[in-house]
Amino acid sequence: MKEAEARELLRAERVRVRQLLEGTVTAAQDDRTAANEPGDMTDSAAPLTTEETDDAVAESLRKRLEAIDRAEKRLENGTFGRSVRSGVVIPDDRLEADPTAELTVEEAQQEPSSD
Repeated sequence: MKEAEARELLRAERVRVRQLLEGTVTAAQDDRTAANEPGDMTDSAAPLTTEETDDAVAESLRKRLEAIDRAEKRLENGTFGRSVRSGVVIPDDRLEADPTAELTVEEAQQEPSSD
């Protein structure tokens, strides 16, 4: 993958993730405000569940931004497009689908699940 193409993919991904994060943070603030307002208290757990979901999504998006930062550093270092584990070339189609990919598909499948 050409450097200019990689930079553009990462730039577009950063914009997309920042917009999602902004919307999630705004939704979380709205949920917290709504939870503190007097009203129907029939399901007091619902606002808490919504807040926790918003927080989890926001954390995931922040981690995605960190992955974008790491990919941009690999571009600067000349190692973008290579596995951070083995140095094996990551196919362009994988990088087009996920420009922050740090491992080959095979290596990623060997990673323990973070669930």
